[in-house]
Amino acid sequence: MSWKVRSLVALAAVGLLAGAVGFAQSSGEAVYKAKCQSCHGAEGMPNPGIAKAMGVKPASDPSVKSETEAQMIAITTNGKGKMPAYKGKLTDPEIKASVDYFRTLAK
Repeated sequence: MSWKVRSLVALAAVGLLAGAVGFAQSSGEAVYKAKCQSCHGAEGMPNPGIAKAMGVKPASDPSVKSETEAQMIAITTNGKGKMPAYKGKLTDPEIKASVDYFRTLAK
């Protein structure tokens, strides 16, 4: 193979791999993992110590499941209790995407 062909094949492989990795995780999942997971848990089940100290309930808790998407977006935007506000730290689409992802954890 010529140098140009090998370079093009390598470039195409890198592009395909980067595209596959980019689609492996939704933006909501990425935001959740970066900003929410430390308190709310990877699967929506907080660590018992954090749950007690911070008042964090599991995603599957009936009181959490009964909140509307709009209520969860407002809580994430403005904060509630010991949860900080993410207004100005995350964009509105990032907040919505992270809430949508969190709601999928309520099994």
